[in-house]
Amino acid sequence: MSDKAERRAAREVVAAYHEAELGELVARVSEAVDRYRAGELDAFDVDRVLFQYSRAARELWKYCNYGQVEIAAEVIRAQPSCGWWERGAPRQRS
Repeated sequence: MSDKAERRAAREVVAAYHEAELGELVARVSEAVDRYRAGELDAFDVDRVLFQYSRAARELWKYCNYGQVEIAAEVIRAQPSCGWWERGAPRQRS
């Protein structure tokens, strides 16, 4: 396989991964909004979810877009899930 074809294949792996993981993050936001509409959460609870989503999505974006795409694709193939939602959690202050 040529270098160009390998990069294209790697980009496809990373893009599919990014979309799937982002979809899971968006689903968490959707769930929070639905719970807000049902009266189970207040606006501050939803705001916390949105904040965590923003941080998690930013970390996911950096992971998928910084560095060499071939390396990211290899890491994704070896260990597909990274727990992006947890990575977006606010840091606990001591």
